[in-house]
Amino acid sequence: MKKINTTLNDTLLTAIAPAIWGSTYLVTTQLLPAGHPLMLAMLRALPVGLLLLALLRKLPRGIWWLRVFVLGALNFTVFWSLLFVSAYRLPGGVAATVGAIQPLLVLLFSWLLFSQMPRRLALVAGAAGIAGVALLVLTPSARLDAIGIAAGLLGAVSMAIGTALSKRWQAPVAPLTFTAWQLTTGGLLLLPLALWLEPPLPALSVQNIVGFIYLGLIGAGLTYWLWFRGLQKIQPAAAASLGLLSPVTATLLGWLILDQQLSPLQILGAAIILISVWLGQRSAQATANANQPAPAGSRRPSQAGH
Repeated sequence: MKKINTTLNDTLLTAIAPAIWGSTYLVTTQLLPAGHPLMLAMLRALPVGLLLLALLRKLPRGIWWLRVFVLGALNFTVFWSLLFVSAYRLPGGVAATVGAIQPLLVLLFSWLLFSQMPRRLALVAGAAGIAGVALLVLTPSARLDAIGIAAGLLGAVSMAIGTALSKRWQAPVAPLTFTAWQLTTGGLLLLPLALWLEPPLPALSVQNIVGFIYLGLIGAGLTYWLWFRGLQKIQPAAAASLGLLSPVTATLLGWLILDQQLSPLQILGAAIILISVWLGQRSAQATANANQPAPAGSRRPSQAGH
């Protein structure tokens, strides 16, 4: 019972991260200047990463320099860059639906990296999650764009690989330090791209500064600390399925703050997403239990149910 409660607490803490990420669209569109996606991504990552490094005073050593740059690129530089490209070229509903494939991609890369054959329940949960997101955010007028779809898919691949590798490469430091390393390297890699490809930022208003502080400290520092902490505690597939909570939060915030309407199909989609997340957690817990060493003198059950 104690172990179940611990796993539940770890899952709930990890779920806070994608729930907060759902506020990114609202904050970006309402508080931040438009037309500077790479600069916004860089300012979201680099300042808080440097602040955490200054407070923690711990740098990577040896092979971890390379690993941190790889993870920073996958989880932040590549993912955020392609995410903004997708968001600019596709309606939000299409972009979110493309990104919803990420739990299935994490299952694929967990299989390749950890030799964990995906369970049928996990595959059903992933497919249900995509259907739920489509019902929640797609509209009849949604248009398709080949570059936007490709960017969304590649961004999901980048984050999925980053999630799986973050689990495989267990950092020899606390999750907050691991977060600081990745935010800093991801921001440093974004900096030349932003300076090269985008015009300078206009003079910042008070609301712009408030938006940057929120996205940096809460939307990046706090959430990615919870995310990387969760990856040390729960299965990558379980964490990835929690990412489907982001469009639910974004839709609820649009309804509460922007006075957007909710249709019966959207409510059905949100319900399907929550069921998908629950099924994903059940499947991941079954996988974790199956991978535990069998007690001495006992035989492990067959894995034919995978």
